[in-house]
Amino acid sequence: MQYFDKIFHFTWVDAIDILLVSLLLYQLFIFFRETSTIKIFIGIALLYILWKVVAFLGLSMLGDILGNFINLGVLLLIIVFQPEIRKFLLYMGSRTFISSSRGRFLFWRFNKPSSLMSLNIDEIVDACVNMSMNRTGALIVIGRQSTLADVILSGYMMEAEVKSLLLQNIFYKNTPLHDGAVIIKNNRIVAAKCVLPLASSTKLGEEFGTRHRAAVGITETTDAVAIVVSEQSGKISLAVQGQLNAGLKPSLLKDLLHLYFS
Repeated sequence: MQYFDKIFHFTWVDAIDILLVSLLLYQLFIFFRETSTIKIFIGIALLYILWKVVAFLGLSMLGDILGNFINLGVLLLIIVFQPEIRKFLLYMGSRTFISSSRGRFLFWRFNKPSSLMSLNIDEIVDACVNMSMNRTGALIVIGRQSTLADVILSGYMMEAEVKSLLLQNIFYKNTPLHDGAVIIKNNRIVAAKCVLPLASSTKLGEEFGTRHRAAVGITETTDAVAIVVSEQSGKISLAVQGQLNAGLKPSLLKDLLHLYFS
């Protein structure tokens, strides 16, 4: 009966409480919708709803079991996902997260100048050319509309300008961040040493290594553009929409980047 009493004594404070919780859940969904973490949150939400339904029906024993399971499950999630939680909190406090939310306020969206026009293409091409000459392996992912949140959280957070020397330094052999992908969003280097999903396609030949398969893999699931510099041959390749364009000349690479980011 206490549930019915609460329903019939609904106040403006309850309305504000529901609104704030709804907005919080919505913002979490927006951030995690392109990551595998969203499945975990959906599972927790469904289990919580089931727990409340059981409590509403007065099934005390089953309600106690589900309640204890949820309390224990939250503790286990904190322990298991401690590194991901730490990276998520760091990401929320970074300027990258704030700048990516400027075009949206809660449920309302407004137009903002596109950052694609300001991509420093010359610096990226210059870095790729120099790394190609030195046979330095590199993997650069440039985001467009996709958030790439899951990929960004897998690496080390950065907040730096897109500069040729910085990109070359990151991928220089035996440096701590050279293994993995660099993520560029909104004309900023936001993360390095990121882990990418490998391509599901088997069309790539044996001459293409892990970097090329990772470049194709990230472009199969997002609208990002990935650039690869081969460590063996020094050839420059560009992947987009799951397709790999290998052996590009610097002029063609520059033209393609202008095509996708202008």
